[in-house]
Amino acid sequence: MQLFDGTKIDFMGHRRAALIVSIVLVAISIGSLAVRGLNYGIEFTGGVVIEATYTRDADLTAIRTNLEGEGFEKVQVQNLGSPTDVMIRLPPPGEGADLGALREHVIETLRKQAENVEIRRFDTTGPQVGSDMAQASILAVVFASIGIFLYVSIRFRWKLAAGAIVAELHDVITTIGLFSLVGWQFDLSVLGAVLAVLGHSLNDKIVLYDRIRENFRLVRRGSAEQIVNTSVNQVLSRTIVTSGSTMLVVIALALLGGETLFGFSVALIFGIGVGVYSSIYVASAMALLLKVSPTDLVVVKAAQEDSMP
Repeated sequence: MQLFDGTKIDFMGHRRAALIVSIVLVAISIGSLAVRGLNYGIEFTGGVVIEATYTRDADLTAIRTNLEGEGFEKVQVQNLGSPTDVMIRLPPPGEGADLGALREHVIETLRKQAENVEIRRFDTTGPQVGSDMAQASILAVVFASIGIFLYVSIRFRWKLAAGAIVAELHDVITTIGLFSLVGWQFDLSVLGAVLAVLGHSLNDKIVLYDRIRENFRLVRRGSAEQIVNTSVNQVLSRTIVTSGSTMLVVIALALLGGETLFGFSVALIFGIGVGVYSSIYVASAMALLLKVSPTDLVVVKAAQEDSMP
C-alpha cells in the first residue's frame, strides 16, 4: 500500500542538523545516566513482592499510607490488571531478617484496612540476585548489538554496518535516557521493550539498506546523496504503515493496560518513533558520512580473458 507514492522529500539535505540533534540527545541521555542513574525495579535491586486481592476496589493511597505508618519505606503500590488486584513492592529486608515475621507483619497491616484481603503471592529477591540480573541485562544488550553488527556486515558492507550499529546504539541510549530523565521505573518489562525496539528498528534499517543497495545497482546517474534520498522516499509508505500500526497497538496498551504495562508501552512508543528517525537521519546519514559508493555495494565480477587456441 502506497500512501505517499512519488514523494521527493529532501531528507538528506537536513542530515547535518539532524545529526547535531542526535548528538545532543545522546549526550543528555548519557549525562542523565551518569548523574541520576535509573530507578531500577525490584528485579534489579532486590526486595519483596506481594500480590493481594480485595473484595472491592482497592484504595492504593490508603494501602501505601498504612504500610508506611508501620515502618515500611519506599512502598510501591499499583493495580494488577483489575481494581481489586494489587501488587505491593517493598525494599529488600536487612541481613538476617525473619521473613516469616515480615510476612505476618505485612498481612496484619493489610488486614487492618480490609479483613478479607487474600494474599496470592509473597516473594523476596535478594540484592545479589538483583545485581546479577542487572549484569545479565547489560550483557544481553551488548551481545544483541554485536550480533546486529555482524549480521549487517555479512549482508551488506562495513560502511552500512557501521551506520546501523550507531543508529541502534542511538535508539537504545535515548530510550533508556528517557527513563533516567523522567525517573520512571526501569524493570524487566522495560528491558524487554528495549530489546524489542532493537529488533523493530533493525528491521526498518534492513529494508532501507536493501533499497539503497538496489538503487546503487540500478541507477547509473546521480550522486550518493540523491540515491539515498530516493531510497528513503520509496520506503516511506512502508515505514509509516508498519510503525504506525504497531504504534496504535502500543498506545492502546499505554492507555488501557494500567501501571503494570505503562513502562513497557512508553518504552516501545518512544523507541519505535526514535527508530524511524534514526533509520533516516542516523543510519543513512552515517553511510553518506563514510562516503558510501557503488563500489561498496555492487560486486564487480572480474572479466574473463579470452583464450586463443
